[in-house]
Amino acid sequence: MFWKFDLHTSSQLEALLEKDDVTLTELMDEEDVLQECKAQNRRLLVFLSQDTCMQELLHLITTEPPAGLEETKRFKYPNVACELLTSDVGVINDKLGGEKPLLEILYSFLEQPPPLNPLLASFFSKTIGNLITRKTEQVISFLRGKEGFLGLVLKHINTSAMMDLLLRLISCVEPAPLRQDTLNWLNEERLAQRLVELIHPGSDEERQSNAAQTLCDIIRLSRDQANQQQDNCEADPLLAVLESQECVSQLLSNMFAGERTESCIVSGTQVLLTLLEIRRPGAESVLDVCVQGYERCVNSSVLQAIRPHLTHYHQLLLEPPKQTPMLTSLGVLEVPLGNCRLHVARLMASLLVTLELCTLDTVNLLLDLFFKYTWNNFLHFQVELCVASSVLKSSLPSVPPDISTHNPLVTHLFQDCHLVERILEAWEENNKMQAGGGMRRGYMGHLTRIANTIVCNTEKGPVHTQIKSLIAELPGEYKGRWESFVDQALTETNRRNTVDLVSHNLRSSSEDDDRQSPFPKELSLQQTFSDYQIQQMTANFVDQFGFNDDEFSEHGDNINATFDRIAEIKFNVESEDTVTLECFFLLVLFVYPGWAASFGEANSNAPSPGLGVDPWASQSPKPGVGVDPWANPTPKTGVGVDPWGSPAPKSVSGVDPWTSPAPMHGVGVDPWGIPASTSGVGVDPWTSHAPQPGMGVDAWGSPGPQPVTTETEKGWAKFTDFQPFCW
Repeated sequence: MFWKFDLHTSSQLEALLEKDDVTLTELMDEEDVLQECKAQNRRLLVFLSQDTCMQELLHLITTEPPAGLEETKRFKYPNVACELLTSDVGVINDKLGGEKPLLEILYSFLEQPPPLNPLLASFFSKTIGNLITRKTEQVISFLRGKEGFLGLVLKHINTSAMMDLLLRLISCVEPAPLRQDTLNWLNEERLAQRLVELIHPGSDEERQSNAAQTLCDIIRLSRDQANQQQDNCEADPLLAVLESQECVSQLLSNMFAGERTESCIVSGTQVLLTLLEIRRPGAESVLDVCVQGYERCVNSSVLQAIRPHLTHYHQLLLEPPKQTPMLTSLGVLEVPLGNCRLHVARLMASLLVTLELCTLDTVNLLLDLFFKYTWNNFLHFQVELCVASSVLKSSLPSVPPDISTHNPLVTHLFQDCHLVERILEAWEENNKMQAGGGMRRGYMGHLTRIANTIVCNTEKGPVHTQIKSLIAELPGEYKGRWESFVDQALTETNRRNTVDLVSHNLRSSSEDDDRQSPFPKELSLQQTFSDYQIQQMTANFVDQFGFNDDEFSEHGDNINATFDRIAEIKFNVESEDTVTLECFFLLVLFVYPGWAASFGEANSNAPSPGLGVDPWASQSPKPGVGVDPWANPTPKTGVGVDPWGSPAPKSVSGVDPWTSPAPMHGVGVDPWGIPASTSGVGVDPWTSHAPQPGMGVDAWGSPGPQPVTTETEKGWAKFTDFQPFCW
């Protein structure tokens, strides 16, 4: 056996460890050093845990390597060193987290002047993050003893690895009392306020973006942990500060102080959106998002801080930061919408609980942008959210959803913004453009959903009575056009949108496409026939042929009736599909002559073993003769049966080549469905024994083994005589 032989080869790493003068670099050159470290190779761990080795590993991940080397080799050893230090081996964790001189070497990386090397910063963050998780008390105590620790981290916040370090301190400290103590320390160091100060037009874009992302992650993490520990946890001091009106007001003041830059406005708005964020709804629809969103109470202090700055946001929609022309696939866009206005639209969709938006006419301005920027689906989605949430929300949160109320925002939407009139005009303009050969406008899908939202909430919803009255008050022309639009155009569009994308017409492609197909025609033909079988059989077979619970009994008396229902299945075979079937069977006759022979036995007055007969050649069936399986749905006694509709084949009858339950001697055999061959029946080439000498075997299930004869004597297909006919 294999294990009798000593095929084990001694590791090169072991040979190196035998040397007295082995160096760390030599060990790191070995491919299996990390594997052996994680496997806790004792000799390797003893070597690595030496003070000199640990110091060398730390210097590798905190010191810039020489610039003369290739980039692929410069960071080879720092990368391996980082993997060794973070291999989660207790000996290394204890050594690194328990000795202050080693932590000092690691901490010295933060004291370097900016900018930090991003790759080395990631090594540092990964190493100290692992220590925060594994040696929490020692590392937190060490960091708290460093007076300027938080200032150094924020100085390098433009490196994303510093964000990860801060989030580790917030989310990876256990147990809960120690975590709460750490949060209080970070709050005393004014972490939230100092991050907000970085979102200012005077800061560079990278620092603003990373500071905003850190604030958003702190808000989400704090809320998640508060939800998980609702019973026995103190309030998160960082979250309390960020949700305070004072902090939000400071953020908005920074955003709109001095020159308004896009990076500052976008970064600050992202923080506001996170403060107003609905819990992630998963894969629900837009309407579900809106309903869930306004069942949740928005922090009033956040709204109070935002209200005085709504005019600034409205002005941003009119006069955004200057944008350069943008080249798109549809041409040059001279005045792009811009990321700034898109974020303003997102914020407005979250602030529809405030009626000041009606006073400022902000929703009307958003609708103008909706129709102006035809191809910006990001904007279209936000405007759709605005409309949907308006008509789904009652102005009185305590009113039950089945009672209609009055919402001033809905009145503003229909009367001041002329929502219905805009929908009708945009729809007609799109129809004219398409009739002239133009493209369908990019907002039409969202416009359809907005129209459907209005129609649905006209019948039911918290403001359905108000919507009905507003539609009734439309000018006579628009009222009639709206009713006609709902009954005709919108209904037809909804019908088309609900049609399956996969057509059941197998011949929908053009003949030119067929001729240009790169696949062999025989494969296409077989696939077509398979598709036909699936198409014709699936619906009828599943619906008509099945077992009900009451049809099973201990004695099985009713099971035959279930099988008899196969005869009731109806198939509609059209002429073009018949042509496909004929081609398929011709292909079968060409490739599988043995199967053709078994089919022929039921199609001749004097059947001869192994003689194939055209299954369609018989025009007048006689007793004992095979019948066209599609021409006679109700076979008579002694006549070939429908291969899909017959309950059981009769003696001397053509047999269903797919569903025959018990083939008889001398009768065609299912070439694919026979689980085990019997005496006198075709042999399964995969499960049967080898054929006897002098006996021919049909590899696809022909009748019983026959004496080997020549092709001319018994009519076997001669492949050289055939000509290609379907490809």
